[in-house]
Amino acid sequence: MPTSQPESSGPSEDRATPDDLLHTRTGTEVSPEDLVLASGKDLSPRTLEWARRKLEAEGPVALEKLLP
Repeated sequence: MPTSQPESSGPSEDRATPDDLLHTRTGTEVSPEDLVLASGKDLSPRTLEWARRKLEAEGPVALEKLLP
């Protein structure tokens, strides 16, 4: 005989995640190191320069664009 679980025991697929839980910002400044690590790249002078340029162009939202 199959055992059924109540619907309230698991997350509902038709419920949306609240907007405040979707953002990655913590209220602190985003450093070039943060951006490099979030992109999955190794820290190196070249990737740090890439991150500095990206932060100058896009600001802290650059980190939001990399993370889900």
